[in-house]
Amino acid sequence: MSSTTETLTAERILEATEEVLRRHGPAKATVVDVARALGVSHGSVYRHFRTKAALREAVTKRWLDRTSEALAGIAADEGRDPETRLRDWLRALFEAKRRKAGHDPELFATYSVLVGESGTVVEEHLAELTAQLTGIVEAGVAAGSLAAADPAATAGALFHATGRFHDPCYAGEWKRPEIEGELEAVLDLMLRGLRAPVR
Repeated sequence: MSSTTETLTAERILEATEEVLRRHGPAKATVVDVARALGVSHGSVYRHFRTKAALREAVTKRWLDRTSEALAGIAADEGRDPETRLRDWLRALFEAKRRKAGHDPELFATYSVLVGESGTVVEEHLAELTAQLTGIVEAGVAAGSLAAADPAATAGALFHATGRFHDPCYAGEWKRPEIEGELEAVLDLMLRGLRAPVR
């Protein structure tokens, strides 16, 4: 079935936009390129996304949501103790970011530019990630295994303390063979500091 006979959906437009961004980069990719890839008029794309900025923001949100959705399962897994969940969540965040940077460096570079343009989307993504971390810390406090007077502030501190392992500005370091050991050392240190004292 040709693309012109398929129903044009926001999801199809976002998929095509991602391909166009991969081929042309954020500076040269246009709505006309996206429409051409779909075999439709650029007006058809604008019916779903009113501006080029709205389209770029939506594709950025979709990309960021893949990470937060993958991590949500770990955050909600009550079958694992909170300390294990915390460690697994932070490892998974690092792996997700490293995979994106390593497997598709052109698209990763493109999204790094788009993320810089999409302040609200990025803020929402960071809020979602720290909310997941907060839930894990709260579970640890409730179970008596973690000590945190303010779980939200603790979650924010954990997120910032591990920034080197998930902030795209450090992507160049993620290929180093010792990076995993460095992450484990940081996690060990943080978890030692969070453990509730034995009574």
